[in-house]
Amino acid sequence: MNRLKEKYLKEIVPSLQKKYNYKSVMEVPKLEKIVINIGVGDATGNSKLLDAACSELELISGQKPVITKAKKSIAGFKVREGQAIGCKVTLRGENMYNFLDKLISISLPRVRDFRGVSPKAFDGRGNYTLGIKEQLIFGEIEYDNVVKVRGMDIVLVTTAKSNEEAYDLLDELGIPFRK
Repeated sequence: MNRLKEKYLKEIVPSLQKKYNYKSVMEVPKLEKIVINIGVGDATGNSKLLDAACSELELISGQKPVITKAKKSIAGFKVREGQAIGCKVTLRGENMYNFLDKLISISLPRVRDFRGVSPKAFDGRGNYTLGIKEQLIFGEIEYDNVVKVRGMDIVLVTTAKSNEEAYDLLDELGIPFRK
């Protein structure tokens, strides 16, 4: 069993149950899934860039990404409806905890001038979004093989009903929030 999942079951569930007076263990908020998304806006001109981003995302997550397509045509961005413009991966279960563990303990501390992630990036329904400026903070990616430095969005989807419940859950899981 993963270290974070064990910590969640043995320490976090009882402490959150006590803090919020939940009657049942099933009421305690939990991490449902992690969605990692890379938008490749310049894939309109060069489809090789999309392939490179997908292979990097596969290295980072250990799972094959899905290619995302444009929902609408936008002339200003030279994007047509149905055109491939990015890739995403949804992690659940064991993969999700392994990725989160790696993100917290290895990747985030490698960010230059890292003081913690913003505690304001909750959406009101208990989900947290984290933006990363470059994929090089992940150890799996070799600097020499990078075609273009690009960022990604990491969305932590929880079953929490409010932002503060989600904040407490993620804080206890070890997400380094800015104080």
